[in-house]
Order: sequence, then C-alpha cells, then structure tokens
Amino acid sequence: MFRPIVTRRTFLRRTGGIVVAPLLGSATGGMAQAGDDSQELERIEQAIPAEAPAVPRRPRKLLIFDLNVNYGGHASIPTANTAFALMGKRTGAFETVVSRDPAVFEPASLRQFDAVFFNNTVGNCFEDPALRQSLVEFVYSGGGLMGVHGTSVAFTQWPGAIEDWPEFGIMLGARGANHKASNEHVFIKLDDPTHPVNQVFGGQDFDYRDEFFRVHEPYSRHRVRVLMSIDTAKTDMQQQPSYGAVVRADNDYALAWVRQYGRGRVFYCTIAHHPSVFWDPKMLSFYLAATQFALGDLPAPTTPSAKLTPAVRAQERLGWRLALAPSAVKELTLFELIDMATEQGLLYVGGSNRQRVSDDIPKPFDNRLSSDERRRIRLKLDAAGVRLLTYHIDSEPSSQADREKVVAFARVVGCDAVITKTESLTMEGAPKIVTVDGLAHSTAMAPLLARVNPFGPLPTIFTVEFGSDRRRTGNEWIQDIASFNEASVRLAKGGNA
Repeated sequence: MFRPIVTRRTFLRRTGGIVVAPLLGSATGGMAQAGDDSQELERIEQAIPAEAPAVPRRPRKLLIFDLNVNYGGHASIPTANTAFALMGKRTGAFETVVSRDPAVFEPASLRQFDAVFFNNTVGNCFEDPALRQSLVEFVYSGGGLMGVHGTSVAFTQWPGAIEDWPEFGIMLGARGANHKASNEHVFIKLDDPTHPVNQVFGGQDFDYRDEFFRVHEPYSRHRVRVLMSIDTAKTDMQQQPSYGAVVRADNDYALAWVRQYGRGRVFYCTIAHHPSVFWDPKMLSFYLAATQFALGDLPAPTTPSAKLTPAVRAQERLGWRLALAPSAVKELTLFELIDMATEQGLLYVGGSNRQRVSDDIPKPFDNRLSSDERRRIRLKLDAAGVRLLTYHIDSEPSSQADREKVVAFARVVGCDAVITKTESLTMEGAPKIVTVDGLAHSTAMAPLLARVNPFGPLPTIFTVEFGSDRRRTGNEWIQDIASFNEASVRLAKGGNA
C-alpha cells in the first residue's frame, strides 16, 4: 500500500527548508500547459512527424510504464503517452501499450515487447526482486530501455531519492533530479551533431526552456554517449532558484544520451517536464528517432563519449569491433581477461566455458551460474567499461535442447555471437567473425581487412586471442591490436589497409 503523496513544498517545510536530497519541481507551472483535451490533441497531431527515420525490420511493440510512487506525477505524462501512441500509429513504426501494473514485467509478459519506456516514473516502481531481474535481463539480452526526466529517480524511495536499486541507475546511465526553475532558459549544444538520433536538429545548437536536471553518479562520459548538453559558455548558470546541488565540478551537464547495456539499447533525456515538449515538432522527431533506436530499427553508435579515440571512430564508421578473446593455452579468469582488455584500451572481450569467472566466483563461465553471479559479471563489465561480445565453447552440445541453452546463456550475458570450432552454432543476427591473430608482422593483415565489406548489413567482430603467440612473456597479441587499429584508421579515411 502506497504512503500518502508528499509534495516538494511539504518536504521542504518538514526539513526546515534545507535541501538535503534531489528535489523534483512541481508538475506544473512556468510554461504553457495543456488546455482541454481537444486542444492538446490538436497540437500533438500537428507536431507529429509524417514518417519515421527508419523502416521497421518487423512489427514493433513499445511498453509505456508511467507509475509514480509517493509523487503526484508530472502533467506531461499523459501528453507524452498520447504523443508516442499517435507517432507510432501514424508512422507505422511501433504499437504502444500503456500500463501502471508491475505485473507487466513478468518474463512471459515482457517477452512481447521490443522496448520499455519509463515515462517520468518517480519513486520505487516495484520492489519484487524477480520483476527487477526480469527487467534487467530483458534489456541486457537485447531489449530497449527509454527514460525521460523523472526516470532518473525511478526505483528510489521518494521523497528524498534514496537509492533502492543501484543497477537501474547504472543501466540508465545516471541518477539525480537537482534542477533550477521549471522554465529555466538554457542554450543546448549538440555533443554528437551527426548522430542518427540527433538528425532532426541538422547539426545546429539551439536554446530551450524546460526543467533541466543536473544528474550525478553513476553518470560519466566513460559510460554513456552524450547527445546534447548545456552550453555553459552561453547559458546564464547563475539563474535562480536552485533545488539541490546544481553545480558540477566538471562543468558537464549532459541532457540526453544513449548507451549499450549488454545487448540492450538505452536512451535517456531530461527534457520532458512540460506537456509542451510533446507538441514541439523537433522534440517529437527527436523522440521518434530515439524510440526507433531503442526498438532496434535505427542503427546508432553507443561508444561512450570519452572513449572515442581515432581508431574507435574509424571502426564505428567501418562497422567493426575488436574483442580480446580468451586463450586456449594461457589460463585467465574472465575477470582477469576483462582487466587485460581495459589495460589495452579495448572496449570488447570474449568469454569461454573453459574459464573460471574469478577468484571470488570460482565457477565455469556457463549456464550454471546463478542470477546473482550474472549480476556481478554485469557490474564488473560496466565498471571496467568493457562489453562481453563473444562466447567461446570447446565442443558443441549434441542435443538441440543443450544447444538452445548455450545460445540462451550467451544472450542473457549480453553476447552477440557464439564461437565454436565448427561454426555451426549461431545466434540470430550474429555478426561475421574474423580473427587477426598473428597478423601484425605478416603481409596478411592488409588483404584480410580489404576483403571484409565495411558497410555490410551486419557489423563485423574481429578477435585477437590473448597470448596467441603462446609465450607467457610474448606481446605479439598487443602488436596485433596496434596494427589493426592503425589499419582501421587508414581504411576509414579511404586509404589502403
């Protein structure tokens, strides 16, 4: 049973006006609000894009969840629900289902959706560990997650935004709801002007009025791909009033981003306080592109902003990813291999059923791991800034049931491909796999890369095996990585490998 709703004003009165935790603004005020239903509907219909930026690969279904707990809810929630439903219908991009029932996150129910949109969900949406596991594994296995504005304090105890599920904040990319006036005027810079989700803005920065959250940890540009942020050089950063800690020491005020969590596609934007956002033509086009990204129809890069080296940018252009694969002759735990990949600046790693997970989890990396052990693996990967990309198995199971278990395990731990000696056990939509072991000092690297179609329908995974030189002190695998990176940059510029 929910406790009585506590408003911001009541909370401030009880605490003597001292702001001790992030506070949300009022659900209304400061900007044009929705009028009668017919007027609002007309505004939305006039603003909806005529077509979607991508053609759906198959019929898509979006779950919109808008439950608030111990908070009255933003006035923009029903407006957003209507806008998304109409956008999906008019463009044919997706069907929507709106719910406030946590039971919709039961695995059998969640399976029907391609993405989940937490629409301004303030408070502890549900506490059932099984439902939380269902949600995170839905995303990690390849589902989409969207959040706007108050979603940054979803699964916290409200009022006060007391953390109740840390992994949700990690998955989303940030926590917090500190802000200034609900009609604050800011200048917005596009951090990634050519990103597919940003295409509606035509590479042009803009100014806007809304309530803009200043998020905090776990937010980091080492974790997310920032799409837009406050231009602090143009914006009056001294505007008042202020609620909570609104000054960041790093001067980094991200407003929207995308990220990958396992196989899952995640999007968040704070610009969603006022109903008027959802009858703004450009913002609706922006949100439509974001939805198609989350659903899996609009390809878009998710490499964290802080990790965009020249080689990584080149590989993004080519559709290539380089993963450090486990050695067949040098035994490392999965966690040790993750650390090794981080040391070499790699973003991807492979795991094997030959490996133990870690000294603290001395079990083989296979489908006998518990849900908590899988959670610990997810958090290790996230903290290292590395994604598990391939799952290597020694011998392919003989029975169809066991084969399906291997593929299901690979998917739930976030892998894109299963690698076997026979190459006959595949995942749906698995990329092409190419090994570059031992090519640094041979003439084979250039012709190998030249034969790979860099603009094919599926990205290509390149693997380099740790210690492939088979000498404990050898470093040929490190040289393979360097040669591959150098060749990627040349090819992306139109040169020869």
